[in-house]
Amino acid sequence: MAKWLNTIVALLILNIFSSNIIIIFAQTATSLSNNLEPEPSLPEPRAYIPNENNLDFVYHSHEELTKFLRATSARYPNLTALYSIGKSIQGKDLWVMVVSSSPYEHMLGKPDVKYVGNIHGNEPVGRELLLHLIQYLVTSYETDQYVHWLLDNMRIHILPSMNPDGFAVAKEGACEGGQGRYNARGFDLNRNFPDYFKQNNKRGQPETDSVKDWISKIQFVLSGSLHGGALVASYPYDNTPNARICRSSALCAMFQTYAASPSLTPDDDVFKHLSLVYAKNHAKMSRGVACKSATPAFENGITNGAAWYPLTGGMQDYQYVWYGCMEVTLEISCCKYPPAYELRKYWEDNQLSLIKFLAEAHRGVQGFVLDSSGTPIERASLKVKGRDVGFQTTKYGEFWRILLPGYYKLEIFAEGFAPREIEFVVVEQHPTLLNVTLQPAKRTDSAIIHHYRPLPGSPQHYRPPHPPPPSYNSNSGLFSSITNSLNSIYSNIFG
Repeated sequence: MAKWLNTIVALLILNIFSSNIIIIFAQTATSLSNNLEPEPSLPEPRAYIPNENNLDFVYHSHEELTKFLRATSARYPNLTALYSIGKSIQGKDLWVMVVSSSPYEHMLGKPDVKYVGNIHGNEPVGRELLLHLIQYLVTSYETDQYVHWLLDNMRIHILPSMNPDGFAVAKEGACEGGQGRYNARGFDLNRNFPDYFKQNNKRGQPETDSVKDWISKIQFVLSGSLHGGALVASYPYDNTPNARICRSSALCAMFQTYAASPSLTPDDDVFKHLSLVYAKNHAKMSRGVACKSATPAFENGITNGAAWYPLTGGMQDYQYVWYGCMEVTLEISCCKYPPAYELRKYWEDNQLSLIKFLAEAHRGVQGFVLDSSGTPIERASLKVKGRDVGFQTTKYGEFWRILLPGYYKLEIFAEGFAPREIEFVVVEQHPTLLNVTLQPAKRTDSAIIHHYRPLPGSPQHYRPPHPPPPSYNSNSGLFSSITNSLNSIYSNIFG
């Protein structure tokens, strides 16, 4: 009997003890659940609503970019026009937004200007700033007299992303490196244009072919190309005739590339001025502070491209030599692909510069070339004497040339007309208006006129004297491989 009672007592004690364990465990679990936050789940996809009055400071995918541009165009049909200049390798549209009080029609006597962003896919700050520039222009037209004047007196073409395929594979937070820099075929688009100083044998890409076709149809006067990896405004020439210095040795040529010296255009004074306009209106650029100890500091925040480091096939040299468009490369972020939370600060730093730079298209001389009956002369060739890179008239006979204050002489040539020279003065306050009437050529003038006709396949205006050909093959052998590798490394570091 006593043994049976002992067994019952033992079971009761075990049951009580087990219950206490369960209670303690439950209490502990409850306490843990109350004191510990749950594991964070993956964030929901950002619900992007294209609202041009509330454009967020994030990196927009190609689809989001497209939605924003379409929504803006629909909301501001009197100030914007959206068009595509072509498609990337992977079929993404290369969208351009025109912002102007006359977005669908050219304004007679008023210039076309442009900005291009994201030519290197892993340098997307410019891509986002150009979206914010579009938003700022359309929302400020009625309230900001300066913006109102800009949009009434020019057409602003904005290509936010020239390399959407590269952007799609680039990584946010990567300040250096090459992932996403190139297009989907592995080509650097800012090494893919025809070059004045060296033959560029790289196969043309759809993105660069689209841009070449674009600028051949519109007479752009001024342009800015937005990059990342440094903080500087860099102006032409980007390439240099280093064969003049280093003719016989491939090794010598390789080291000459990195003992860079300036390669100055005939319009060096204008390019320096344009670069300073951007740098001095920027919050930091004109201080000339190096991004890090291993990179150069730039006096006043500007540099000649070749003096920084030479490159072949750049977009700004091509536009200047072939079409007379003055383009400056704007390196706007030390980090190529900074975190999105920094974008607001980049916009604040660059907003005034982006606006003031465009206004420089109204500096210098502008006018019309007409025949004796007042009919416009299309594709008349012009150059400012002493500045051997020329430009042409539009189909309406218009021309523009950015010049600093001074005395100049304009030379005008057109097939079937006698050439003319006209002296004029440029002042600081406003552009000089200069209308030119050409008279029909006499038979004895025909040889002179023929002399100024462009050769087939050449740029349709004047070019500086071509440097002598190098005495080595820069595209072959060991030294070429080393030089190309160094160029690639340098580009990945600096932009």
